[in-house]
Amino acid sequence: MPTQDQTSPGFGANEWMVEEMRAAWSADPSSVSPQWRELFETDPSAGLRRPSLTPSNGFANGSASSAPGGPRRATITPQAAVLQRRSSAVQDVTRSDLPPAPPSDTAPPTSPYAQRLAAHPAHDLEGDGCEDSSIRLKGAAARTAKNMDDSLSMPTATSARAVPAKVLIENRAVINSHLARTRGGKVSFTHLIGWAVVESLSEMPSMNVSYGVDEAGKPVLNEPAHVAFGLAIDVPGADGQRRLLVPSIKQADLMDLSRFVEAYEGLVAKARQNKLDLDDFRGTTVTLTNPGMIGTLHSVPRLMPGQGLIVGVGSMDYPAAFAGASPDTLARQGIGKVVTLTSTYDHRVIQGAASGEFLRLVERKLLGLDGFWSRAFESLRIPLEPVEWVRDTTYDPELETGKPARVAELIHAFRQRGHLAADTDPLTYRLRRHPDLDITSYGLSLWDLDRSFPTRGLGGRDRATLREILKMLHDAYCRTVGVEYMHIQDPAQRTWWQERLERDWEDIGDEERRRILTKLEQAEAFETFLQTKYVGQKRFSLEGGESLIVALDRLLDAAAHDGLDEVVIGMAHRGRLNVLTNIAGKSYGQVFDEFEGNGVIEGAGTGDVKYHLGTVGVFSGTDGVSTRVSLAANPSHLETVDGVVEGIVRAKQDRIGLGEKGYTVMPVLVHGDAAFAGQGVVYETLNMSQLPAYRTGGTVHIIVNNQIGFTTGAASARSTTYATDLAKGLQVPIFHVNADDPETVARTARHAYEYRRTFHKDVIIDLICYRRRGHNEGDDPSMTQPLMYRLIDSLDSTRGVYTAALVGRGDITPEEAREIAENYQGELERIFTEARIQITGDGKGSRDPGEAAVSGAAAQDLSDPTKVGVPLSSLEVPYSQQAGSGMMLGWTSAVPRDVVERIGDAQVAWPDSFTVHPKLQAMLAKRREATREGGIDWGLGELIALGSLLMEGVPIRIAGEDARRATFAQRHAVLHDHVSGQEWTPLSFLTPDQAPLEIYDSLLSEYAALAFEYGYSVERPEGLTMWEAQFGDFANGAQSVIDEYVTSAAQKWGQRSGLVMLLPHGQEGQGPDHSSGRIERYLQMCAQDNMLVAQPSTPASYFHLLREHTYHRPRRPLIVFTPKQLLRLKAACSPVEDFTSGTFQPVIGEVDDAVLATAQDQGVDRVLLCSGRVYYDLLAQRTKTGDTSTAIVRLEQLYPLETSAIAEALAPFSGAELVWVQDEPANQGMWPYLALHLPTDLTGGVLPTLVSRPEAAAPAVGTAGVHRAQQEEIIHQAFARD
Repeated sequence: MPTQDQTSPGFGANEWMVEEMRAAWSADPSSVSPQWRELFETDPSAGLRRPSLTPSNGFANGSASSAPGGPRRATITPQAAVLQRRSSAVQDVTRSDLPPAPPSDTAPPTSPYAQRLAAHPAHDLEGDGCEDSSIRLKGAAARTAKNMDDSLSMPTATSARAVPAKVLIENRAVINSHLARTRGGKVSFTHLIGWAVVESLSEMPSMNVSYGVDEAGKPVLNEPAHVAFGLAIDVPGADGQRRLLVPSIKQADLMDLSRFVEAYEGLVAKARQNKLDLDDFRGTTVTLTNPGMIGTLHSVPRLMPGQGLIVGVGSMDYPAAFAGASPDTLARQGIGKVVTLTSTYDHRVIQGAASGEFLRLVERKLLGLDGFWSRAFESLRIPLEPVEWVRDTTYDPELETGKPARVAELIHAFRQRGHLAADTDPLTYRLRRHPDLDITSYGLSLWDLDRSFPTRGLGGRDRATLREILKMLHDAYCRTVGVEYMHIQDPAQRTWWQERLERDWEDIGDEERRRILTKLEQAEAFETFLQTKYVGQKRFSLEGGESLIVALDRLLDAAAHDGLDEVVIGMAHRGRLNVLTNIAGKSYGQVFDEFEGNGVIEGAGTGDVKYHLGTVGVFSGTDGVSTRVSLAANPSHLETVDGVVEGIVRAKQDRIGLGEKGYTVMPVLVHGDAAFAGQGVVYETLNMSQLPAYRTGGTVHIIVNNQIGFTTGAASARSTTYATDLAKGLQVPIFHVNADDPETVARTARHAYEYRRTFHKDVIIDLICYRRRGHNEGDDPSMTQPLMYRLIDSLDSTRGVYTAALVGRGDITPEEAREIAENYQGELERIFTEARIQITGDGKGSRDPGEAAVSGAAAQDLSDPTKVGVPLSSLEVPYSQQAGSGMMLGWTSAVPRDVVERIGDAQVAWPDSFTVHPKLQAMLAKRREATREGGIDWGLGELIALGSLLMEGVPIRIAGEDARRATFAQRHAVLHDHVSGQEWTPLSFLTPDQAPLEIYDSLLSEYAALAFEYGYSVERPEGLTMWEAQFGDFANGAQSVIDEYVTSAAQKWGQRSGLVMLLPHGQEGQGPDHSSGRIERYLQMCAQDNMLVAQPSTPASYFHLLREHTYHRPRRPLIVFTPKQLLRLKAACSPVEDFTSGTFQPVIGEVDDAVLATAQDQGVDRVLLCSGRVYYDLLAQRTKTGDTSTAIVRLEQLYPLETSAIAEALAPFSGAELVWVQDEPANQGMWPYLALHLPTDLTGGVLPTLVSRPEAAAPAVGTAGVHRAQQEEIIHQAFARD
């Protein structure tokens, strides 16, 4: 074997660089890197060339005729030929007395032969100044020539294999298409083929070897532990010449494709920047060369000493025989491009069979027969299914005829199931596939990709290639958003979605991109800022779900551009502070104030934590547009706010008065994924969306799907694939969108808004994200979800991911991204400093956290309507909550007789075409008669109250279970034509200018329905809002609304409501259910004048109660325990005079003149205190026995206790025994509250004697006989004397 001209082993084709670096080191050691200096100092021979033993050609060291030291031969250097146009020599034959003639010249030839001769002149052999020359090769060129000489000493052989490139081309296109629309970058054929080579060498290490000799000169087989993949990089030198560098990727066999591409591009970048170091060139075991880039079919590259293998990649093209075929012919015939791979190997250590097997292995990988493409896609996080190699089917006319139908099935499958293949999870890579989306399931293959098929209008085209069809379907349904709409039964809505989704992809504009990035920056910086400044304080951060701010921003911006009046948002605590500041317009200073513990809520008493508070503000959108926005206060009972927001929105819409033509107030509900799937109120609210009583023109629902509920994962929280699956039964379209793709989030928000605007229906955005911290900032989620949080800790933020994508795609520069971040961070710091100074005076610390709250509470007089709502801080209060909203002056609870009669007349003034039900005619006639002669029952008394309010301009809304007729058929506010079914509402036709009456039968729901009516009452202070339960205990299903809103909202948030709850209540032997409205529960929650609880015993008392409640300020909820047995009891009827005079009496004293007369003689020795229906049982017994020594006093108002009225009612009976009588068990009803709160100065210092049913777990007994016996015992004990 000839001696290798190699100064240092392991550099191969890069030896020329070693020589150049040594020359630079010799001139100035500091001019090279430390690695190069160490090499030359430790190896004196490194970079020194030894002359070859035999000359490689006839020239040495330059030209053939100038050897060193030899005689110089003189030569003549000819002058350069000067090409000039020669003028013709023409004799001047003109007369001397004339002007000179112009010089003569020739014209271009017209003969084609002469033209050809002029275009290609013959060389002037005598005048040619050119001479042969020889130039001495230096540097890279010299070393390349030397390496080629040395390579001749190596016994090499070459194997070649033509590989179908179809799968390679298709999968590369899929990869690059995905990268182009996400994080940028691209993968080359060289990357993919190179990695296939590396994988093949890993599986076949016998090809990753080289030949060498040991110290004794004996041949050895070098077997490297890893693959060092060499890649040829052509770079320009300082002298302008091109130089070939061959650095290598070390340990390439330990990489996946993603890391391999990263290392590959890293080496290329270092080479371009002249930053390659010594180790980059050492130890190459295999080199890939790509002559195919210049169209070469294949070549036999030279193998350098130290390597055993070099792989060549030829050009990629159709076989030459089909060079003239049209694209349609190629597609029809199944002709694909091929690429020729060559394996040039050292025959001393590698044999031909092994080389052939190696190329076959590379081919298998490029065809994907061993899962190569699945590994590649997983490594690059391509959430799509790779194209697989299959042979084209044999042509069959019948089979071809059926393909268009199968393509149509494929299109339908993508519309129906495409969401299952969408990349919607930002937490981890997941290849999602479904057999319905596999083209092979329809008898199609990759050979059909370029064949044309009918599309039935897909994307506005009649025909398209399968490739175009799949691209459009993937873009529409399988990117980072999955859409579910095919469950909608209305074909017009399905077509609407298809027209908007199935179109050529359009990128968003630069301005919108900047807006999105800015909003992400604001959302993230806000959370980071609070985490830094207020360590450990709860705030329920939005980190991981910051795209919620983008979605809301785009929704509200669209609403503002369309001129909507307002957007009302309801949400739980997750991210609430972020929404308050970055969407709803709450100032950062207010939030910082609350973190300092100094926030004061207008009109509130006890207050609430900062992440439950609401606000009103103005959203500022693009192009200078804006709209009002309000965020409803919400407790920790997650989804309770849903119905409240819907009610608030409906009230705002009703006030605007556009009806179904407008819907200019848009509700937006933000949910959690666990709550959306688990809380029944969500389904109730969705079910209300299209009902006339509750319609608001469509709600946009956004689920902040962080894939965990507190510590519980989805597998334990729901039985469905998605948290939204139950909504499909309600015909709601659903988007599942990856929150790490904020551009798609913005696009989805726009689609959702447009759908709501077009169809006035609900739409759901399932924003799939993650929760970076625990349920709150003090929680460690890794204790229960270690794997999830290991993943989360490794992730960049959404802003970081998006910024990297924008920079990677070239949409913005890194400097622009940095500028946005720095500007916003500086603004937060400035506001924080100002807020601290405002709070403390010096910006260094805060005052006592409880100081502001105590002083604020002391300044509030909640009984004074002129002071409620007066600002104590800068926190905003909605108009409906401002002091005196809806107040009417000069009102009385009594009404003139003509008003009563007008309402009676309306009961019989049905239209001529209206056929009254035969059973109702007599009732309506009796109603009219009662308004004149008396005997007004409960139902008519209520109608008189409502009708008189309508005539005074008070809008009324009543909703409840069977509310129009009423559960016990006592109301009949709406009547139905007995023949046609048309409806007639008598109270809607009292006066021409009366207020509107809306009375609805509700869905059979209490939770969402009561929440809706509460929200409506909050926003409609000028109106009367009533909700009626089927039975009083039905309200148990709405306990969260009662606890969190009805009874406590005024104290927590300063939120006033005038809601009236009608709860049928009474012990009448009908069993445990439906007997009790659970009076004790409401009284237990009574405090701080938070509500009014009443149990009126006459229609007139109920009448005055409703009217006074409507006008009383400040507003507070009214709980009315309405009777059942008294509805038609003659003894419980009221005369007309009780409506035209008087007021509501919280306490009704003794009304029997005989008893009062006895009292004057001190003959009354017992006073029975009672409330509600039992009064009439006591009255009947007393009348029956003629007892005048027992007085009966009724409590009409249970809370607040009117002690002065009680004292006045008891005054005539001084010294009499006081007995409390109730027909509820002793541990229920009013007694538990009364025993605690009845003033002792009224009772002689002792509790009243209790007469009731014995304590019981259930509200009533189950048999009528036992009930009667217990009732008789109660009546007996009430009058019995010991």
